[in-house]
Amino acid sequence: MTHSDSKRPAESSWSDPAALALERIAAALEKLIPAAPETPDFEAADAFVWHAARSSLQPVNKVNRVEISLLRGIDRLRDLLTDNTERFARGFAANNALLWGARGMGKSSLVKAVHAEINDRLAGTLGFLPLKLVEIHREDIDSLPVLMGFMREVPYRFVIFCDDLSFDAEDTSYKSLKAVLEGGIEGRPQNVLFYATSNRRHILARQMIDNERSSAINPGEAVEEKISLSDRFGLWLGFHSCSQEDYLTMIFGYADHLGLAIDRPQLEHESLEWAITRGARSGRTAWQYIQDLAGRLGRAV
Repeated sequence: MTHSDSKRPAESSWSDPAALALERIAAALEKLIPAAPETPDFEAADAFVWHAARSSLQPVNKVNRVEISLLRGIDRLRDLLTDNTERFARGFAANNALLWGARGMGKSSLVKAVHAEINDRLAGTLGFLPLKLVEIHREDIDSLPVLMGFMREVPYRFVIFCDDLSFDAEDTSYKSLKAVLEGGIEGRPQNVLFYATSNRRHILARQMIDNERSSAINPGEAVEEKISLSDRFGLWLGFHSCSQEDYLTMIFGYADHLGLAIDRPQLEHESLEWAITRGARSGRTAWQYIQDLAGRLGRAV
């Protein structure tokens, strides 16, 4: 062996195919690592939808809402939620809110309308930043701590909104919601409120409560644990089926707002017949009739 040969670096014990295979394995493992969530741009919009799978907030530039002046028959509930939301937007103490009761009576419409009303009312106030509305889907409730983590250290104030919140027999995610709303070690951020709508006052299905009564060692304690979720909401707003008078007030209000040319007696007769065929008088039923009427009159709404 020559002197120059003795200084030549030893050949790697790994063959080229083995090195390539390791590189491919490393690349595949990197793809399995989830990407770090992007910091949301809260200036992009005043409303967002939370996508838990991607840990991202999708801006909503045009919210599907009705004007608050068109929500009839729920004046007291409207005022209570508006006052609570305005106090929160101004930086004062406010309560989580549960809007429960009859379907189609404007629970989710009220939340969205109040959000717009408060931003319009306080626009231009010194130091006021727009209130943000963030919708979270029922199936993503477990991701609330992640969502709140994005909000905790930013200057904006947020209303997290879950429409049609309910839990079925085998669903235990309500326990995580309880901890997030009140009682968790980290607590709800001061700049976050939680608004939910539900057809049930206690959110949980009645069979869940009945099952606990029949099978638990201490039925009273088990039931209390189940229904204590609704106690995390300091503001309860109950929506009930509307009277014929309230229903017609909604109909006339929509027709006047949209400028629909139809005689009042005909409007009253048609709208009542519409409600009878659907077996319910509600804000949703009234709006569906107005949409049908506007279409027959060649109008877009």
